Amino acid sequence: MKRTWTLAAVSVALAFTTAVVVAQREGTGVIFARSRSATFSPMRPGVSSSVVWGDTLTGPFGGFTKFRAGFDAGLHTHTADVLLVVLRGAYLYRDDAGAKRVGPGDFIRIPGGHKHWSGGDPKEGALFYQETFGKFDLIPAR
Repeated sequence: MKRTWTLAAVSVALAFTTAVVVAQREGTGVIFARSRSATFSPMRPGVSSSVVWGDTLTGPFGGFTKFRAGFDAGLHTHTADVLLVVLRGAYLYRDDAGAKRVGPGDFIRIPGGHKHWSGGDPKEGALFYQETFGKFDLIPAR
């Protein structure tokens, strides 16, 4: 029951944040999208994306992302914070504090500039909704 309430709270927070940002930027209100019927475009080998609102290249955005099974993004950072909720499969995450398996209904916020590794579950890959409040980038760590 506690997990249900946590998921509900995270979902409401993301929905509210998305609605506020989109309303400010585009003058619209509610946005509804289904991951099952989204059209995905390849971003890089092993990753595809379906942008729901905003623009990944110029500023804040939200959308669905898929990692193929076993995808390895390597050690990297992002300029802006990345917030994501897994819908199917598992987003694998690792940093100096340890590893996390972010599964369906789980939320993770990765602060901009935070060095981490991420990838997709070896068997299922991952489908997740993500938002950033700046343009999206992936900066390989040295």
